[in-house]
Amino acid sequence: MEQKIAVIIVHGLGTQKKDYADKFMQKLKETFSRTSGIPHDQLAMEAVHWADVFASREDELIRSSIKPYRLRYQELRQYVIHNLADAVAYQPVESEDQNYEAVHRTISEALHRLTLSAGPHAPLCVISHSLGSVIASNFFYDLQFSSRGHRLVIDPKSPLERGELLTLFYTLGTTLPLWSMRYRDFDRPIEVPSEQLKNYHHQLLGEWVNFYDADDILAYPLKNVNEEYDRTVRKDVAVNVGNWLTSWNPLAHSGYFYSKPILEYIASNLEATWRGINQL
Repeated sequence: MEQKIAVIIVHGLGTQKKDYADKFMQKLKETFSRTSGIPHDQLAMEAVHWADVFASREDELIRSSIKPYRLRYQELRQYVIHNLADAVAYQPVESEDQNYEAVHRTISEALHRLTLSAGPHAPLCVISHSLGSVIASNFFYDLQFSSRGHRLVIDPKSPLERGELLTLFYTLGTTLPLWSMRYRDFDRPIEVPSEQLKNYHHQLLGEWVNFYDADDILAYPLKNVNEEYDRTVRKDVAVNVGNWLTSWNPLAHSGYFYSKPILEYIASNLEATWRGINQL
């Protein structure tokens, strides 16, 4: 019986519907199957939806602080709240069970569902966009280097849920370099692949590849952050995302999930990973 590959998608800033990744996941499955000849059901995919953690409080802030005072540019203010407030609210604090943990819990729940659909030993591919890359990086950092992350693991017997099967990490339009400003020393990126991966699939190499559009003011290369990131990130790939209205300006930030080159690159490495573990 073939071993499936587990894939999670982590969205970025702003208001996100629960089905935000449906088209992307369908396109990725189609590209994977078309280019590899492998049935698309060999990809077990889950979209992480963390926006709901902040949605009700952001809506309440709009109702209480904007509309009663008839502040100008209400639509623009709502846009700022739904985007900037996510980044502000997602901050680790000393006490437990705050926003930071609530957001990470949505990833733990997705990994648990993948344990059930792909098995506890499925290699994991993480595809994250914008602030989602920061969230994914923090989530696996806590699993790899801190006891904090293990509090959220639903099935401790599953190496997939413990983060030990992290194999592929694709960051799209990442804001991670901006977050490096929070720390005096930002020199310990997550391990990609996980150090424990060799205990389960020694033949897999894994990779961290970062995609950015030069017109996207929220997207940055990663290898130049410092020497440790240069060693860990395999490469930064410049892409041109978006359509004719957005590909040449900052609105390109929302176009990564629709990029054919990105889809084809990820699909080809999912194929290599699948063949590596199934020896086919």
